[in-house]
Amino acid sequence: MSAEDQLGGTTASHSPAPSARTAVDPSDADLVAAARNALEAPGDYLIFKEADELRIVALIGDWTRIGRSTAADVRFDDPTVSRRHALIIREGDQLKLVDDSSLNGIFVRGVRIDRYALVDGDSFLVGRYRMNFIRVTTTVEAEGAAAPNSLPV
Repeated sequence: MSAEDQLGGTTASHSPAPSARTAVDPSDADLVAAARNALEAPGDYLIFKEADELRIVALIGDWTRIGRSTAADVRFDDPTVSRRHALIIREGDQLKLVDDSSLNGIFVRGVRIDRYALVDGDSFLVGRYRMNFIRVTTTVEAEGAAAPNSLPV
């Protein structure tokens, strides 16, 4: 993976995220753990909270659009999210998070990115929404695990 695909892919015109947006949310670990326990099928997933509800979105296509537009696969009706905010593009067995010329940007670990190679456990900001990426490589073996609230995209 190239340095550009990781945090080195920022440009000089991008500023770091405001300090309030870079704070680590202690509930992220609980959110990701709850999602992992709910998932039965291997795959790539986005996990986030919306209106105090856990949302799990299965990333099954070649690309997933995140934005405010009604054409977005993952839609947020929020002014901090651009109509075409971000794309997640599948390249082989890797997923790349790409800024789709958004106004407020995408932040990974407090750094605004243009392009970033996602790895299991990554957390990033799209507008005011903290999203988590997980890759499940084996099925959950816990009996009675709840079926995921997945939205295939």
